[in-house]
Amino acid sequence: MKDFIGKARDEGRTFLNELESKEFLSEYGIQVETGVLVKTPDDLEEIADSLEYPVVMKVLSNQILHKSDVGGVRVNIGRDELKEVFMDIMNSVRQRAPEAEVEGILVQKMHSGHETIVGMYRDQQFGPVIMFGLGGIFVEILKDVSFRLPPLSKDEAVDMIKEIRGYPVLEGARGGERANLDSLADLISRFSEFVMDFESIREVDLNPVMVNRDTAVVIDARIIFE
Repeated sequence: MKDFIGKARDEGRTFLNELESKEFLSEYGIQVETGVLVKTPDDLEEIADSLEYPVVMKVLSNQILHKSDVGGVRVNIGRDELKEVFMDIMNSVRQRAPEAEVEGILVQKMHSGHETIVGMYRDQQFGPVIMFGLGGIFVEILKDVSFRLPPLSKDEAVDMIKEIRGYPVLEGARGGERANLDSLADLISRFSEFVMDFESIREVDLNPVMVNRDTAVVIDARIIFE
């Protein structure tokens, strides 16, 4: 297994960037949307025909933890917009975070479904604590989340999912799409094993984890360690 944390420590970091975090999680069988890292507009020309549209484009930099704060995220992008959006993101980041070293722009498929959030924080008394909730305004405004101590079986993960007040949304309330709870529970269970195996990991934020009728996939991720 690749030593993601060791490499980051050698570089003086206490966090993994989005791409590193996703690659790390994928080694535990957790489904992630990795995307393609491009460094120049010409790189976009080479991959444009292989992409599934619309796409999301996000800046990748070890000096930028909150990409949206510097205009580093754009969604719902078509093929004809790729180069223009690339330049818009780069210009915005240069203006708002001029000290940041930019590795490139991640281009990834834009997934549909329900936005959920899966996370972990390490409590001084209890150790790692797993958190689940609905994403977007639900987690920010309603604080509709549930907590468990790992490790979690798939059945325990299902109970955790059903505990939140917004669970009917995942069931397809008011004609909405029914979420694949089996895939979501499997992801949470595997994630609980992941955090148990690395005591140095202090906090993990998988936000969003997009869930639709077919699958559950991590769209963005951040791992912080000691």
